[in-house]
Amino acid sequence: MSDEIEQNKKYKSKLGKLLVGNSLELLKNDKKLAKLKGKVNLIITSPPFPLNNKKQYGNEKGEEYKDWFIKLAPIFSDLLADDGSLVIEIGNAWEPERPVQSLLHLECLLGMVKHPEANLRLIQEFICYNPSKLPSPAQWVTVNRFRTVDSYTHVWWIAKNDFPKADNSKVLRPYSKSMEQLLKRQSYNSGKRPSEHQISEAGFLKDNGGSISHNFFEMEALDEKRDVRLPHSVLSFSNTNSNDYFLKTCRERGITPHPARMSGGLVNFFIQFLTDEGDLVLDPFSGSNTTGYCAEKLNRKWVSFEVKEDYIEQARVRFSDPSLKSPLKKMKV
Repeated sequence: MSDEIEQNKKYKSKLGKLLVGNSLELLKNDKKLAKLKGKVNLIITSPPFPLNNKKQYGNEKGEEYKDWFIKLAPIFSDLLADDGSLVIEIGNAWEPERPVQSLLHLECLLGMVKHPEANLRLIQEFICYNPSKLPSPAQWVTVNRFRTVDSYTHVWWIAKNDFPKADNSKVLRPYSKSMEQLLKRQSYNSGKRPSEHQISEAGFLKDNGGSISHNFFEMEALDEKRDVRLPHSVLSFSNTNSNDYFLKTCRERGITPHPARMSGGLVNFFIQFLTDEGDLVLDPFSGSNTTGYCAEKLNRKWVSFEVKEDYIEQARVRFSDPSLKSPLKKMKV
């Protein structure tokens, strides 16, 4: 089976399309895709990370990676609606053969938001903590024991203006047990705090259906005595769930899943936080197409791009999930 496949193949579902080929080339040269400019409400993606070793999903290194990443800025800016958002998940980088963390990911961020042809700005940064992540960088963590485990990724929320569409009331977390008790009791210690904040007598007595989400994503419990408080409408953030349909089907068919799948819970969170039903979601580096799958389930239109045949087949596995009832069908070009 060839690793790269014929450009311009297309698959469709009820709400979206998976386009086969290099997203940057297709978006630049395909006249039909030019219609997407200014129409995308959310671009959400986990591009290849700036790693020192080549992975099977493809990744540039060092300055080549930075140049490639920064060139994405005007492309993404052109695609976004005026109130649209760009969400990028990216890992840390390390200096080659040195136990020193690289500044490459930060240089990439600065290059993107300062690109003169893009007019982008960082709205907020999120941290996605994964305690189940394998120890890395292995040379400096498990072999030489010089460093601790690199256990989180950055998630950058970027937009074209200061007020992109967003509503945190759509992604509320369940209240903590102490807050639930406070709401039942209808009393608490009001007044001035050591931080000099003035807490009113009734400021925390209204039940709003949950608490405002934080910008720290806890994929598994930090404290086993405390429940992970994910937003009500968001699926589990863990990428290690071996019982979900996708992984179970991959095992049954002898398929090795994409090694760097974006968390479905993470995608769900931002789709619900930053878009409305019927909005358009785009992923230029979709892999096994977690983004398209989540958008379909949440009743959003979507467009995804992928260049590797193995991952296209995995996307089709995702969409064969009986709960979705919207398989990916090959389109005639």
